[in-house]
Amino acid sequence: MHIRTATMADLAAVTAVEAACFPAAEAATEKDFAARLAVYPNHFWLLETDDGTLVSFVNGLVTDDPILRDEMYADASFHNEQGAWQMIFGVNTLPAYRRRGLAAQVLERVIADARAQGRKGCVLTCKDQLIHYYAKFGFQNEGVSQSVHGGVVWYDMRLTF
Repeated sequence: MHIRTATMADLAAVTAVEAACFPAAEAATEKDFAARLAVYPNHFWLLETDDGTLVSFVNGLVTDDPILRDEMYADASFHNEQGAWQMIFGVNTLPAYRRRGLAAQVLERVIADARAQGRKGCVLTCKDQLIHYYAKFGFQNEGVSQSVHGGVVWYDMRLTF
């Protein structure tokens, strides 16, 4: 297994993994990913098997805005390569590959890269049952998010370096 950043050639693969990981109301579309990959492909971390099969990925833009807002998911123009905060839109692992520590490997790489790039930290939202998971990486729960993405309750999580 190895981790690399994305290119537009990965569009179909990331869209398929996203669809396998999230309900339709929460999943990014191929159009969303195309816009993101056109602007910030270096903020897509892909974990592939040795034969090149995508099994896990994390993506998100960089911004000076300290709050992950719903508008950011659909509008890649919020990305500012010199921004202070690495937003994390999704931590995706195909169901058949879960519980092997793969998402943790990718997330640790994202955190290390954001730290090396001089960011203030990383921000994500998650459902209540995943708060403890992200806490293991140092994320702090900041309470219920203002997000209405997918019509579910989200919690703001922040890792400050």
